[in-house]
Amino acid sequence: MQDIYVDDTGNGFPLVLVHGFLGSSEMWNPQKEFFSKYFRVIVPALPGFGESSKFKSLDSINSMAKKILELLKKKDVKKFNLMGHSMGGMIVQEMARISGEKINKLICYATGPIGDIPGRFETIDVSRKKLKESGIQITANRISKKWFVKGDKAKFFYLNENANKATSEEAADNALIALKNWSGLENLKNINNETLIIWGDKDTAYNFDQVSTLNKNIPNSKIEIFKGCSHNVHLEMPEKFNEIVKNFLD
Repeated sequence: MQDIYVDDTGNGFPLVLVHGFLGSSEMWNPQKEFFSKYFRVIVPALPGFGESSKFKSLDSINSMAKKILELLKKKDVKKFNLMGHSMGGMIVQEMARISGEKINKLICYATGPIGDIPGRFETIDVSRKKLKESGIQITANRISKKWFVKGDKAKFFYLNENANKATSEEAADNALIALKNWSGLENLKNINNETLIIWGDKDTAYNFDQVSTLNKNIPNSKIEIFKGCSHNVHLEMPEKFNEIVKNFLD
C-alpha cells in the first residue's frame, strides 16, 4: 500500500513537522528551507490534506499520531525532534503519550490540551454545520483568513489557499470530529520531554488559557509569546520563529 506524501530533505538529526487543520506539507516551506541546513527535516501531509489529499482521511487524533509514527518507523527514524502546529500540536502530544521516549525535544505550537477549545472563534459544531452548508472552499477560506493578522493580504496566505484547494469536505469534517473527541489533559504531567510552547497573542483559535494550561502542566516546559501575530506565527514572522526554534533545539 502506498504511503502518504512526505517531504524528506536535509541531513543531520531528524526534525519532524506536523501541520494542522486545513494544512499541508507546503505550509512549512519557510521552515523546510531554513532547518534543512541543520537537520534532516521530515514533513508529512496528513491523509486527506494537501499533497496526501487522495488518501482516506482519519477521524481521530490517535490514528493520525499512529500514522506518523508508522511512517517514521518505515524510514528507520528512531529518535527525533518534533513540532506540531494547531491540530498537529495535539497529534504531537498524542505521539508523546504513545512513544515519548523517541522524542528528543518537543514543540507545541499554537495548540492546546483539548480539541473542543473553549473560547475558539466558533465551536467545533458550528464549524461542522457551516462546512455542510457552505462547502469546503468557502469554509476553509473563511477560517484560514482568521489565522493571519493581515487575513488574506498576508504574504504567505497563498500557502493556505493551496492547501484549502486540495482538502476535501470529508477530510475537513473528519478532522473536526477528531478535534471534538480528543483530550490530552490527563497526559500532560507524563510528558517528560523538554518542551517549547509557542503562541501568537492575536490567536483567536487558541486563547492564552490553552497554552498556559500546557505550560503549567508539562513539567519541563517554557513558553514563547509572539506579539502581533495570530495563529500562523511561522508564516507571519518566519525569521524570528525559525531562530527561536533553532535556539531551543540547539
